[in-house]
Amino acid sequence: MSINNATLATLPGTADAGDSAEQSRLRARATDAAVKFEAFFIKQLMKQMRASTAELAAEDSPLKNRVNEDMLALADGLVADAMAGQRAFGIADLMLRQVLPTLERGADLSNGAAASPSMPKGVSSTRIEP
Repeated sequence: MSINNATLATLPGTADAGDSAEQSRLRARATDAAVKFEAFFIKQLMKQMRASTAELAAEDSPLKNRVNEDMLALADGLVADAMAGQRAFGIADLMLRQVLPTLERGADLSNGAAASPSMPKGVSSTRIEP
């Protein structure tokens, strides 16, 4: 689903004066969701990497020891959250470009800086489907 000016205009409370406030709130919610998804993706990636490493390790290897598994999972989660906050993989940026096509192509998404829509009022932007 693509969120564009026409979509935003149909939302309640997006009349002229509240339009920019609603768009800002929508962008903030979309950014938060995209960063959380990137963190989830990185956590799953790290979890699978740890499981694969343990599976390939020798029987007497410390990597097979399950004693510290909970602490390692917690540490992996914190690292994943930090990496997602820095947009290390770029997944959040790609998602935001798909969900919020009204952002300029050159806008710095990592700083939350959003440009004004480049399309004239009443003209919706198009989204290319993969």
